[in-house]
Order: sequence, then C-alpha cells, then structure tokens
Amino acid sequence: MTGDSERQGSTGSGKGLPGLEPPRPLTLKERSSIIFVERAQIDVLDGAFVALDANGVRIHIPVGAFACIMLEPGTRVSHAAVSLAARAGTLLVWVGEAGVRLYASGQPGGARSDRLLYQARLALDDVARLKVVRAMYAKRFGEAAPERRSVDQLRGIEGVRVRETYALLARQNGVAWRRRDYDPQAWDASDVPNKCLSAATSCLHGLAEAAVLAAGYAPAIGFLHTGKPLSFVYDIADLFKFETVVPVAFEIAAKAGQGRIAGSIETQVRRACRDAFRRTDLLTRIIPSIEEVLSAGGLPMPEPSEEAMPPAFSDGEPSGDAGHRG
Repeated sequence: MTGDSERQGSTGSGKGLPGLEPPRPLTLKERSSIIFVERAQIDVLDGAFVALDANGVRIHIPVGAFACIMLEPGTRVSHAAVSLAARAGTLLVWVGEAGVRLYASGQPGGARSDRLLYQARLALDDVARLKVVRAMYAKRFGEAAPERRSVDQLRGIEGVRVRETYALLARQNGVAWRRRDYDPQAWDASDVPNKCLSAATSCLHGLAEAAVLAAGYAPAIGFLHTGKPLSFVYDIADLFKFETVVPVAFEIAAKAGQGRIAGSIETQVRRACRDAFRRTDLLTRIIPSIEEVLSAGGLPMPEPSEEAMPPAFSDGEPSGDAGHRG
C-alpha cells in the first residue's frame, strides 16, 4: 500500500509538498509589464495571489503574468504572497505615493554569480566600461558617440541632449516647461509636467529593474550612472526612455493643461505607459539589449573557479528566465 507521503511525492514538487508541480515561470517577454496596488491586503487564498480592499472586495492578481508589481502606501503583504511572487519570478517593489519613491524591492541583487562577476569586471575595467558607455550612447541616440571622450564627458554630452529633448517635446505638445525639477519629499510642490515625468519614469524603472534581475545582474553596478542602489537600472531604462515614457508624459501633461484628464494624472500616465510598453514591444527587447551593450565591453564571461565548491543540495533544473528564483 502506498503511504500518504509517497502519494504526495508523486504529485508534488519533489520536495515533499502536496499538490501539483508548480507551473514553469513565464519568461519576461511573455508577461504583461506592470501593475500598481494600493490600500489593500495581499495574501494567498486557495493557491491564488489576491488583493483584498477596504470594502472586502477580493481581486485575483495573476502574479506570474506580470514582470513587476508596485506596492503603494496602504498595502500589506503576507509572507505567503511574497513567497509565491518569488517562486513566480515576479518583482515586488515597495514605492511611495504615485510610485515615485522606491523603498525596497523583493529580489535584491542578481541571482547569477557568473553574470555578477562579468558585470563587475566590465565596470572595474576603464577601457571596457568606456566601450559599454559608448554602446549605450549609440543605442540611445542612434548615432556613434563622439570620439576621444571620457565617461564623464559623455555623461555631460548626454545631459545636454536630454535637456534639449525635454524642451523639444514640451514645444511639440504645447506644454509650459522650465526644467526638470522634482523633490520626492514634496510631490505636490511639482508642476504637472514634472509630475507626469516622475510617474512615467517610475514605471519604466520598475520594469527595467525586473529585467536586470531576471537577466542575473546587479542593479547597483552601473556604467554611466554610479553610486546609487539602482545605477544599472537607470542605465538600462535610459536606453528606452525617449521612445516610451517621456513622450507619453508630455502628452498627458498637455491634456491636463487643456482640462481633458478625468481622474488622477498619475493613473492616466500609468495606463499610457503600459500601452507604450506594449506598442514598442519593450519586454521582448530589454534583456537582449542588456546583453548587447555589455558585450560591447569585449570581455569574456568568467569561468567558474577551479576551487569553487558545488552546492551541498541541488535545487534541480532552473526554470523561467536566467535570474528568476523559480
């Protein structure tokens, strides 16, 4: 006679857990981009990731179908929900009002030591780092970076072009624009264009962080941006900023100025960003772009050290994208 534990083992995950095998996590390119949750209790009920609002309304969230879930103030998350999100390879990000200030993320650091070592070698090698920065410049602006320029000089050139692009988009949309000015401590003090830009870039940063982690790299090890917890996230987000979220931000700001916005500006920006991500097919492009710019550094991926110890216990074959813990 077969015992209960044996029956569970035959239908479980191979680790003594009852139930069916967990589904293989979707790759990033197969997912929807991002969802925001505010003022709700998130838990796992009957195996499903659900949000319960103040009125007792239960909403099922297909956690494995999103690249990133942004948790705004008023949201509480259970241990079971965080565990399920990790197994699904979905990034949880705790953010401030309107998503414009990041407090913590659910999958800190890269998950692949070979990728982390590769990224660190590129960042520490001055020649390789400059090659990566030049590749980022070319991908962002569609033309080669000026010759014989240092990283600092290219950063300054890029800053000028960014300010000029902001001014151009403002003129094209009929938006009054002074300069980029945003204080995370005083959200309401910002003007409408800056609020739209902040809300839009927070969406892109969340998606870029999910991609960086899914690819197995560290958000903090940047090339053009340095010294921040999300330096590499900013590097990657900037590759796509002006084809996705920045035009959207100025379009919404223009509509707001004409009194054509119903509801909050932030909500309209998020919806428009979601549509822009889908329209530009961003989720299928972002990880290949990470690999492309890093490969420009010209350094090989490091091999495992000869004295490296294997894991004491194997977790089996990985599933999903490289970097997912599912």
